[in-house]
Order: sequence, then C-alpha cells, then structure tokens
Amino acid sequence: MEDRLDSIFSMQKGLENMMNLDRYPKDTEGKVSALCTAIMHEAVELQRTTNWKWWKTPTEFSEAEAREELIDIWHFVVQASLELNLTPDDILKEYERKNEINRQRQKDGY
Repeated sequence: MEDRLDSIFSMQKGLENMMNLDRYPKDTEGKVSALCTAIMHEAVELQRTTNWKWWKTPTEFSEAEAREELIDIWHFVVQASLELNLTPDDILKEYERKNEINRQRQKDGY
C-alpha cells in the first residue's frame, strides 16, 4: 500500500504533466516565487471563507468551502516541494527538525 503522502505527490506529478506550462517560470527560484504567490492568494481565499471582518454581518461558515481552499494550498505546497526536490521522507525529516526547534522555542518562552 502506497503511503498517503506518496500518493499525493504522484497525483500532483500527474496533474503537472497535464498542464500547459508555457508561462510557468523555467528556473527553480522563479517557480518557487510563483508558487509562493499562488499559496498566498489561496490563503486569502481560505480566509474569505471565515468571518474575519468584524465590521460585517457574519455568515454561516462553510467547512466544505474552507476545505476546498485548503486543498488548493496543498496543491501548490506539494508542487513547491517537488520543485525543491523534497521527497515525502525529506519532508518528514525537515518537519521533525523544525518541530523540535519550535518546541524548544516554546520551552524557552519564545
């Protein structure tokens, strides 16, 4: 059985192969920059599913819409991971490393 994160990476590679990438940057830095822009815009779309505007009459929160926007972010995060040659194993190692740093920061009153 394939690991879930491996499955996500495989699906993203398949999607990338279907895309017209004529306007996609050719260099890694340009790709990462473009993907950062996409992630930020998708994060704003996710935020728009919430009632963050305290001056506006709230509407009912749609978890389904929020999930869809979050998955859009995941698409771009996975693509950035691919562009940076990060494997699911690399991500786990980097996450564990950074998680330990963040835990120590919390212990130190960060």
